[in-house]
Amino acid sequence: MQSLTNSYDLLKFLKEQNLIKKKPTYWWPSSNDFEILVGAILTQNTKWINVEKSLESLKKLNYLTLENLANSDIIILTNAIAPSGFKNQKAKRLKLLCKNIIHEFGSFEYFQKSVSSSWLLAQKGIGQETKDAIMCYACHQDYMVVDKYIARLLKRFNYEFDTYDDIQTWLVYGINENFDKIKKLYGYEISLNEVYCRFHGKIVEFMKRNPKD
Repeated sequence: MQSLTNSYDLLKFLKEQNLIKKKPTYWWPSSNDFEILVGAILTQNTKWINVEKSLESLKKLNYLTLENLANSDIIILTNAIAPSGFKNQKAKRLKLLCKNIIHEFGSFEYFQKSVSSSWLLAQKGIGQETKDAIMCYACHQDYMVVDKYIARLLKRFNYEFDTYDDIQTWLVYGINENFDKIKKLYGYEISLNEVYCRFHGKIVEFMKRNPKD
């Protein structure tokens, strides 16, 4: 594979592959922000195909709103998300998260505008990757998601990092330093959040198509 100077070079390489041409603008397979938040919790330690089954069950129950999920019957909720695995744990954490959002922010819309990384990390069951996925895709804030695909792809380019934060810093720095070039690369006015969404999406799609190290 070609050599990289920074993360801009990686973005440019991935963009040339036409990986998410027909995907939604922000790549995540949903345009409903609250559904994205729920999906970010459910996708932990499972495949997305299982999450889709759970989300479909939640839709049928009319549970995909902040208030309805906060007030949901825990047994019904647990059974609905069973395809995603760890159903008891995830059901309790989803319900508690929704209650905490209502208590702290009042509404999902205000949560989107006002939530901080530290608040999300303080919630049961939310680690760095899930926190950044929620901030980036559900709240449309300028956060770059780091996952197992990114670490594996960077290793192919002979880049190895010790921590999540190290990878994220490398990715973010190259994007911010070359943002003018990126806007020219896309050929239209694009936000930093959209770049982060699509960059992460391109990495995931590339690694799904090219899984072998």
